[in-house]
Formats: sequence, C-alpha cells, structure tokens
Amino acid sequence: MSHSLRSARVATFVYFSLCGTLMGTWVVNIPAIEERVGVSHATLGGLLVLLGLGAFIGMQVAGSLTDKLGARIVVPATAVLCSAALVLPGLPREPWTLAGALLVFGFCNGCLDVSMNAHAVHVEKAYGRPVMSAFHATFSVGGVLAAVVGAATASAGLSPAAGMAAMGALGIVTALVTARALLPTTLTAPAGQVEHTPAAGPRRTGRRIWILAALALMVMLCEGAANDWSALHLKDVLGAPASTAAFAYGTFAATMTIGRLLADRLVARFGSMAILRYGATTAAVGITIVTVSPWIWAAFAGWALFGLGLSGCVPQLFSAAGHADPSAAGANVSRVAGLGYVGMLAGPAAIGWLTHLVALNHAFVLLILLCAITAVAAGVLRTDSDRSRELAASGT
Repeated sequence: MSHSLRSARVATFVYFSLCGTLMGTWVVNIPAIEERVGVSHATLGGLLVLLGLGAFIGMQVAGSLTDKLGARIVVPATAVLCSAALVLPGLPREPWTLAGALLVFGFCNGCLDVSMNAHAVHVEKAYGRPVMSAFHATFSVGGVLAAVVGAATASAGLSPAAGMAAMGALGIVTALVTARALLPTTLTAPAGQVEHTPAAGPRRTGRRIWILAALALMVMLCEGAANDWSALHLKDVLGAPASTAAFAYGTFAATMTIGRLLADRLVARFGSMAILRYGATTAAVGITIVTVSPWIWAAFAGWALFGLGLSGCVPQLFSAAGHADPSAAGANVSRVAGLGYVGMLAGPAAIGWLTHLVALNHAFVLLILLCAITAVAAGVLRTDSDRSRELAASGT
C-alpha cells in the first residue's frame, strides 16, 4: 500500500472530524446565541429549518462540482468556506440576520459534507476494502471535541462569536495543511477485493440511487428522532431525573460511534447488505424495547441497541451510491445525502406531531416501522458475493 494512499485516508479522517467539529461548535453555542438574539424556542426551530435548507442546496451544488473539478479541489475549498462561515451565527443580534447566517453556514456545511463523502468513496475504492464507516465515526468524534472546547471557551468567558471565530480559524489552517494529501484522481480498486453491484444501465442505476436515498431518509429520520427525543423520553415517560435522562442520548451516541468503528471489518466479512439488514433489525428491536418498557435500565439498553443497529447503515448507503457510477459519485452521493438530511430534520418534527395524537413512547412505533422497511429493502445492496453466500448456504 502506497504512502500517498495512507496519507489520503488520514486526510479524509481529518476532514470528517473537522466537519463534525464545526457543526458541533454551532450546536454547543445554540443556547447562548438564542439568548443573545432574544428568540423563543419556537422561533429558533423555524430558523433551524433554514440551516437545513442551506445544507440541502449545498449538497446538490457540491455533488456536481466534485464530479467536474475533483474532490482534491472541492473538499479543501468547501472546508475553508465552512470554517470561515462558522463565525456568522455568532454575530447577529436580530432574528433576520441570524436567519441569513444559518442559511450560509448550512450551505457551506452541506458542500463539505458531500464532497468529503465523495472523496471517501474514492479512498475506499483505492483501498479495495470497506473503510467508509470509520470515516463517519470520526465525524462523531469531532462533535465530542466541539463539546469539550465549547465548555472550555464558555468557562473562560469568551463570547460565542470569539469562540466560533477561533475554531473557524483553526479549521481554515487545518483544511489548507491537509489538502495536499487528498487523492488527485479516482484510483482503481485492487482486483478481487471491494465488490459492488455490477454496472447497470443509466435508468436502472438512477432507480437504485433513489431507492438508496429513500432508505437514507428513513434511517436518518430515526437518527434525528433519537437526537431530540431520547432524553425527553426518559424524563417525561419514565420519570427519570434530568441528570439521568441526559445519558439516554449519550448511550445512543456512544454505541453508534463504537458500531461505526467496528462496522468496516464486519462489512468485509459479511457484506454491506447484511450490515444494513441486521443493523436495521437490531435497531427495530432496540426501539421496540424503548417503546414498551416501563423500566429506566431497559430503556437505556433499548437506546444502546438502537444506536448500535443504526451505526453502520448510513455509511453503506453512501458507499453504494458513490460506487454505483464512479464518474458521477459526487452527484449520486449528493442525492442520497440530501434526502437523508431531509429525514434527519424531519425526524424530530414527525415525532413531535405524533405526540399530539398519542403518547411519546407510542409515537416511536413510526421508527419501528421505518427500521423494518429498511431491513426488508436491504437487498438493494446485494452483490455477487452475497449471491454466492446465499447459494452456498442453500447447498446449491
């Protein structure tokens, strides 16, 4: 394995971690920014829609640009723009200026998200074995780093704008220093290693991409729901103290990170279809326990299984989209990531709407159904190796 390929993999880890850190820095500063601008929770929720809208638009733009110009140009450029835009939400004092800042930051973040995932597909192809899940794990690690740094800057008395500007400046330097290690072109995978569904015609490939996008929407809707409702479930449904309830999301996030660190080895052994199918099944079991259990300890176990099951699903969908047509990897990843991001934003809202009709834990039945549908539809990732395993298992 060449030194340049190892360097490219390390660089990809850096960009994923940077993206998670930048987004996490915004998240940890939300309470202070909300107080400074003087908006209610409801108004802030509406403003966050603009963040998502900007990200969705950025994903579509970056996908085509990455295919035309190459990830080696687009990834560092968008990382610099995203780092520079991080300070914008920390400056406004009026809601309308915060709205514009979130739209711009969301756009830049969406561009970075898609371009770095497209480059990760190229790295995975060059390695000849699954490596995508580990990249997504470092995104989560970046969020943890942002929480630690955010707590430190707040305790030091720095304003949100100052802390975000400092993190943005560090991000710019990191993006520029790391840029040279990225792959200049799409490399060919070693023969007989990473295998994906055989090439099909443009129409069939297009249908497959939209199926992958629909599955990404369902899986990321589940993730978004866990992000916003896990702690509230323990507090409001099971009566746990706020300090205890906070660990519900921590449990979910921890098992998701661990699962992504382990998923690549499991994919290499069992295939991406098995990871999606059994991962979604595990997630369905976990959220079912959450839905029906009256015990706090069982709820923790359920959220842990939910995170573990979902952990490997999204990386397999992104990887499959990027490998479906290497010449259009950026555009295909942008479609899957874009619709998935819609699901991430829709998850909390969907559960919130259902709580007007049923109890919060009963609203989680929607998540059970989505996980079950994903498990059933996992055959879209079937490869020649999967077919060989099935034939061997059946003895034919």
